[in-house]
Amino acid sequence: MANAPKPTTVKKESSSSASNVFATLVIPICIVIGFVIWRYVLGDPSNFIDNNNENLPLPNNYPGTAYKGGPIVAVLIGLLLTTIVFSIERLIVISKASGKSSLDTFIIKVKGLLNAGNIEAAKAECDKQQGSVANVIKSGLKKYSEVEADTNLDVEQSIVAIQKEVEEATALEMPMLEQNLTIIATLVSIGTLIGLLGTVTGMIRAFAGLANSGAPDQAALAVGISEALINTMTGIAVSTLAIIMYNILTSKIDKLTYAIDEAGFSIVQTYASSHK
Repeated sequence: MANAPKPTTVKKESSSSASNVFATLVIPICIVIGFVIWRYVLGDPSNFIDNNNENLPLPNNYPGTAYKGGPIVAVLIGLLLTTIVFSIERLIVISKASGKSSLDTFIIKVKGLLNAGNIEAAKAECDKQQGSVANVIKSGLKKYSEVEADTNLDVEQSIVAIQKEVEEATALEMPMLEQNLTIIATLVSIGTLIGLLGTVTGMIRAFAGLANSGAPDQAALAVGISEALINTMTGIAVSTLAIIMYNILTSKIDKLTYAIDEAGFSIVQTYASSHK
């Protein structure tokens, strides 16, 4: 049993390393794509008067208006793409952690088999389900069989051993589920702050247009206000998406944690009731 955790730990460390590499690559790639979209899609000459992106955008042309928001819009587009990519990646990971079939159905089956005292069938159900939740429950069931066969342990010691095994297995699985959530949480604040930076930059440009001697430069004033509003809107969009996805993902992880706790409690209760 002493050697059992080692392969699992190596696996989780490998997964963590791969996730770190993924995060390191995704962020700059998304920023670069954001600049490409800003420069060549939003800044396409056909979006502007006289086919010149130095001029004002055509009436009601939103891509051209967004281009006038300046390079900060490109950064915000990159952050928006980053939020989408990490959200999709986390949804896939959490979906795999839940297993092949409905998590609620799986927990009900395992609890039913435990109540019937059929530990081997419960293990087989975990093998069919797969995923992080099934892995944790199977670890608890294996420990159940081990302590049951160990005549040197009393009931209290056996229960503690099962609980400890479930906790250790959970501690190995949960970090994998929570990886990259910090990035999404950080984007909630960064999106707003960078949007605010673009807003301030745009207002500076707008007031510079007003400060010109003689008649105010209406074009400069319009561009400055446009830059301010576009950056505000894009920053809010990034933060809104990030906070929605963060709450959705944490809610899904909480559901997995609750399922693990529920199954772990059932394993302990089954052992305690059958070994009075």
